[in-house]
Amino acid sequence: MAAKSRLTKARTAKAPALRPARDAGKKLKIGVAGFGTVGRSVAKLLCQEPDSPLLLTHIYNRNIQRKKDPSLPASIRWTEKFEDLLSSDVDVVVELIGGLEPAGAWVRRALGAGKSVVTANKLLISESGPELADLARKMGRRIEFGASVAGGIPAIIGIQEGLAGDRLYRIDGILNGTCNYILTRMEASGTSFHSALKEAQELGFAEADPSADIDGLDARAKLVILAQAGLGLRVHSKQIPCRSIAMIASVDFMYARELDCSIRQISVAEKSVVQNSPRRVRLAAAVQPALIPTASLMAHAQGSQNIVTATGEFSGRTVFSGYGAGGDPTAVAVVSDLYAIARSAGAPPGALPKTAEVPAEVSGGFTVPHYLRFVVKDRPGIVAALATILAKYHISIDALLQKPGFPHSALSFVMTLESCDSAVINQALEEIAHLDFHVEPPLCLPIFSE
Repeated sequence: MAAKSRLTKARTAKAPALRPARDAGKKLKIGVAGFGTVGRSVAKLLCQEPDSPLLLTHIYNRNIQRKKDPSLPASIRWTEKFEDLLSSDVDVVVELIGGLEPAGAWVRRALGAGKSVVTANKLLISESGPELADLARKMGRRIEFGASVAGGIPAIIGIQEGLAGDRLYRIDGILNGTCNYILTRMEASGTSFHSALKEAQELGFAEADPSADIDGLDARAKLVILAQAGLGLRVHSKQIPCRSIAMIASVDFMYARELDCSIRQISVAEKSVVQNSPRRVRLAAAVQPALIPTASLMAHAQGSQNIVTATGEFSGRTVFSGYGAGGDPTAVAVVSDLYAIARSAGAPPGALPKTAEVPAEVSGGFTVPHYLRFVVKDRPGIVAALATILAKYHISIDALLQKPGFPHSALSFVMTLESCDSAVINQALEEIAHLDFHVEPPLCLPIFSE
């Protein structure tokens, strides 16, 4: 998504009169909305460097008397009214309250008042990013959202600025630290999913209700933002399928090792041209657990680490990685966005970025090898029955793996399949699910290579 626009005067009669571009010698005045963990870290960073071009002048929060920090400069105005930020002379509003509302309304009002916006709100940007970028462009202001994906890892700014000269066609990575912590703990210790989740909750890596993380909703919102920022595609979260990591068992890591692979929650968005229609593009995108080769950089992401990779026609594959979550790393991304606005203040208008394109097709399918794990009541003819159905859908078996030591009442074994379309496999699995020897539903995972 094209989220950056140059400072210029509004072009519509309805737009309010904007202040002239900031003089080079003046500081950029900042108002922070939300003084939680990230807000405190942002304020700390803004106030620690006296020669900075950034000046924190206002802080909004509910129950502000309880939130006041005496270590911050006395010149800062603390308020319980967001309107005080809008009516002030702040140049940029930093939105850190999260959620869709009232954050969405406040961001729109700030842009409408002629103020640029910096936000860490992944939900808002994933749902309304293109609309807000269009509004910022119309008002001659900027909206920056580098902190909405991977916290302090400079993935968004790196993609939008560092790779601006390339034509990116694929973005993938590990976008959720909670899932990565759970899966790496299962891999390292052989513990169950539920034990690893409980440990993550006790250490503060997972929420009391972890469903947004483990079901892929958090990573999906971030993938939508990356598709907008890097691929220039406007897509809605509901168009991208996501699958939970909760079905992964310790036995899957055992079989993955036999295949020289690991298992991670992988988010993928790949742009391609619609066949016989070169001016139309399609997007294949999904968030799901997948097997990846142990030689892959993603297989070496441990604990709560995040990885974002961008692949372009000319530069090839670029990797951004680190520990993205937490107050301080996220604050670094917020302040970096503020510096970007300060550097561009007063610049000539130049060419405005293009509006994000709506893809002609959005699909969750990928043509790749697949991993199938079965748990069955052992009897003759099981493999033959499975092979018959797979052959019906023209799916070829690559290998069969069965480790010893499982009881005949719950025998675990794995098939790997040669490259085939995910949609075709899903059709075959619907038929396979009706066979009467299953103890557990079959598990199907894509096998992604780099």
